[in-house]
Amino acid sequence: MTEDLFQISTIYLDRLCNEIGERPVGSAGNQEAADFIEKEMSRLGWVTETPEFEAIDWHDGGAALSAGSERFAVSASPYSLGFAGEAELVSAASVTELSKVDVAGKILFLHGDIAAEQLMPKNFVFFNPDEHKEIIALLEQSGARAIICATKRNSALAGGLYPFPLIEDGDFDIPSVYMTEEEGRKLLPFVGEKVMLKSDVKRIESKGCNVIGRKGDHSADKIVVTAHMDAKRGTPGAIDNATGVITLLLLARLLDDYAGNLQIELVAFNGEDYYSVPGQMNYIAENQDSFNKIMLNINIDGAGYSDGPPALSFYGLPSSIETKAREVLASSEGVIEGKQWPQGDHSIFIQYGRPAIAATSHWFSENMGSQTITHTPEDKPEIVDCQKLVKLSETLNTLIRKL
Repeated sequence: MTEDLFQISTIYLDRLCNEIGERPVGSAGNQEAADFIEKEMSRLGWVTETPEFEAIDWHDGGAALSAGSERFAVSASPYSLGFAGEAELVSAASVTELSKVDVAGKILFLHGDIAAEQLMPKNFVFFNPDEHKEIIALLEQSGARAIICATKRNSALAGGLYPFPLIEDGDFDIPSVYMTEEEGRKLLPFVGEKVMLKSDVKRIESKGCNVIGRKGDHSADKIVVTAHMDAKRGTPGAIDNATGVITLLLLARLLDDYAGNLQIELVAFNGEDYYSVPGQMNYIAENQDSFNKIMLNINIDGAGYSDGPPALSFYGLPSSIETKAREVLASSEGVIEGKQWPQGDHSIFIQYGRPAIAATSHWFSENMGSQTITHTPEDKPEIVDCQKLVKLSETLNTLIRKL
């Protein structure tokens, strides 16, 4: 069985990352991935559902910035509106400066401390600091024609991508582009002069869906196992998070004969790497009155990295579940307990007061703030060890059956 699961996991990995490739919500690749996951779950005997939601696909035709004879390397902010025009460049490096500078009718350059961490989307409900809300409000009131952002490295919040888009929000309507901190230093001398900016991008109305597979007594308490299927633009999304989906599908195989007294729900979320997390919001809306039936969430994200073992971390587990989880870990060679990390869909269940276990790669949980892989082209199948996905799926299968 283990050898079969290994071969199957390599086929799944190739399908998701090479044949399908990029999987941002609303894209053709995302829709193809959802169809593939649903067909696999259904073929394995799970009762499936694909609740649909509105989404935005996005065309990126590139961006260009010039001042006099100088040219600067910029990228369009994902889900931004397009722009083409010339205007005076003004700048702000702090919230205080932003509140004082005259921006109306001009192009605003954000750099320094104000561009140190990615701004939460304006309608993101799970985590949105007051400072971010203040910055967004000031920008929307400013009258700026467009925004240029020079961002630093921030792996903890933006993944390994550098530069990262300071603004990634389809609900924010001032056109924006971004550049490296180094390129920003070259642009600073042109503050007060006119610059020419062009961003050839377009929002496209689309749809997306979650994929849910169920087995067992639908009236019983349930274990919900989750992994997000979507990936950032520009990345094959191997570790983030094809490997989570693969583990979910391996579990679907291992649990095909499940006949326990709980309901098992496998959820391929669609939106963890998308500005408005629409799949997660859809799931919350549909389960608003039944979260108390969730005995445990197991969320898989970032599993299978070739360096180091898979790791489980625990969040608010009742003693009865924690005891069994530790018993399974003690007998499961190759899977360890890791430290807690908040950047995943398990946080939804925790906020609703439900116990959770997060499964990831120990290396990523230890290097979350410095890694340069996720959200980049380097997140490719070659960095995955499918044997670790097999081991993780077998461990989770044992735990679920023990519960």
